[in-house]
Amino acid sequence: MWQALLEEGVLCHVAKEQPFKDKCFLYRFKSDEDGTAGGAPTSDDVSHANDHIREALPALLHRGPDATLRMILRKPSHERTQEELELVYEELLHIAALSHLSTSIKRELASIIVFEAHAHAGTVLFNQGDEGRSWYILLKGSVDVVIHGKGTVATLKEGDDFGKLALINDAPRYTVMSGTPQKMLEHLLETRLGGQAGPNDPFLDDFLLTHIVFMPVPLLIDELAANYHADADIDLRQASDEDQEYFLTSKRRVVQFIQRWVLAVRHAVFDDPLAVEFIEELATDVEAEPALQEEASIIHHVLTQLSRYQEDRQMNATQKWKLPPNGQPICLFSGNTHSKTVIRPDDDIIFRVYCADHTYCTLRFPMATSAEVIKACAADKLQIARLPEDLLLVEVKSSGERVVFKDNDVSIPTALSLNGRIFVSPKDHLDALTPLPEQEVPTDAPDVDFEALSTKDVAYHITLFDWDLFWAVHEYELLYHTFGRHHFNKITSNLDVFIRRFNEIQYWVVTEIVSTTNLTKRMSLVKKFIKLAAFCKEYQNLNAFFAIVMGLSNTAVSRLSLTWDKLPSKFRKLFTEYEALIDPSRNHRAYRMSVGKLQPPVIPFMPLLLKDMTFAHEGNKTSLDGLVNFEKMHMMAQTMRTVRFCRSRHLVLDPPSPKNENEIRNYIRCFRTIDNQRVLNSMSQKVEPRRS
Repeated sequence: MWQALLEEGVLCHVAKEQPFKDKCFLYRFKSDEDGTAGGAPTSDDVSHANDHIREALPALLHRGPDATLRMILRKPSHERTQEELELVYEELLHIAALSHLSTSIKRELASIIVFEAHAHAGTVLFNQGDEGRSWYILLKGSVDVVIHGKGTVATLKEGDDFGKLALINDAPRYTVMSGTPQKMLEHLLETRLGGQAGPNDPFLDDFLLTHIVFMPVPLLIDELAANYHADADIDLRQASDEDQEYFLTSKRRVVQFIQRWVLAVRHAVFDDPLAVEFIEELATDVEAEPALQEEASIIHHVLTQLSRYQEDRQMNATQKWKLPPNGQPICLFSGNTHSKTVIRPDDDIIFRVYCADHTYCTLRFPMATSAEVIKACAADKLQIARLPEDLLLVEVKSSGERVVFKDNDVSIPTALSLNGRIFVSPKDHLDALTPLPEQEVPTDAPDVDFEALSTKDVAYHITLFDWDLFWAVHEYELLYHTFGRHHFNKITSNLDVFIRRFNEIQYWVVTEIVSTTNLTKRMSLVKKFIKLAAFCKEYQNLNAFFAIVMGLSNTAVSRLSLTWDKLPSKFRKLFTEYEALIDPSRNHRAYRMSVGKLQPPVIPFMPLLLKDMTFAHEGNKTSLDGLVNFEKMHMMAQTMRTVRFCRSRHLVLDPPSPKNENEIRNYIRCFRTIDNQRVLNSMSQKVEPRRS
């Protein structure tokens, strides 16, 4: 904080030194040095300062880390201490432009990276055609990219980089590793399997996590089969020992690839009929090869995993879901009520489809059913005499906003917003669709007095429930969500439900507060939610923590000045700290630094992970000149690995008192919510009218 004051010119060193070194040097206030202080402060000055100290300290607390970093980066490399290098390294971990670099390179960069500031707009950093000497990363402000004859073609913002060069011999840096899918697989089999790479080799893992984008399973299976049967047209009796060893090595690598594939993506392999058929055929072929005894053991282990998975699927073959008018999808008739329940493409779901006059029909379809099929069936049941191509399937949100589904969209019921409803409508009657009356009021929820419940118990049960939802999300769902489900014909229902949970908690907080008319009770409720956020943070449920803090930051709540003024200063200070943690500046640096220090299990802030996926997708082409842009795949795999890391250990929490356990468990599964911001603002105005 003192360094921030020094940068701002509030303090100055008596000998004009820049860094703040506390005990070693003397400092004074700038106003004392230039004689503008005006003598001792008056009582009014003291009173004014006391009024503003609470605002100033959080601001300084927020600016302090940046000021310290700038101070270190201004130092010559040889003057940076080990502690300072570690601090710079920690910062580099959270810069998106450096995410593709290895740990060792980032540590080297920590000693040579420097800070450069340009205070005046229009400063030219380098001209087109100049030899590049620096790689710039924007921390603040923006940079225009101007090309001769074209003018400004792009504006770079915070977090963007430009002038990327190799760190050796000043040669232009070619940053994209690319290739055809077949060549990349061939490279993997030849250089990353057979003991040539470690168990956490990033290239192999990147391929396994993202191949569905550029190499669908049928193509992958064909290539693996071709590699395994490379000796099909060869008379091995006439082949040299070297050739025979080559063919055996190829077979071993294919088996090892299958082992690593199953380990990386688990049931996604076993859910694919082509993959299962190939594994079973491969097992037969391997067992027939006397020289592949070790590989036979590997493939037998994979078959055992497959068998267990299929048995588990058989137990849940009759899994049905119901989408109530509000709340999370409810699992009905599940054969296994004890395990974490995953929504699968062939699971049936019961839901309603409305038409413009608010009459509805109830449908039951598998999750993977397309919007085209749903709208045709709904129109038939609702007796809408139009051709399918003249109809639209639409979500109508509580705000009145309409979202039209594409015909090839899937997992429609779970893709709805918090209080959305599915409508079918002729294209020329779209404007006639309006929200249902029930969408204008709080959703139904158990009648429970939240204030009477133990805050820690509520946080505990929220975390258990959220963990089950998070556990059900497969990493592939992040890819389906980013590229579009229709490209894969795959559902994202588990991810949809988890995202919806974030919004449910956020709007529950707002709804409860603006529904409380008594000022003292409203203040107590705000205090209870801050405590709830603290317990969720303690349990490392960062998704719920963010949702609660964002709910408290909602304009309908933040404007309640009488409520906040009545809140004890201890809780105001705590909330200020939490707001700083969710600050989105510098690509959510505060959150990334905080979560980077945690050990699993962690329930991460999922909207940020999806933002990272979208950033990687929209900022990079999937293919370049017909070759797969594998640098993009690496960036996406990094985010998918974060999900994997967060749940690499099981969640084990000390259970609280069993008092009200069932009541709390039912309460946290379906909160009372209003998600229409206009309605929430109106309710807020009623409980605390705007001061004239």
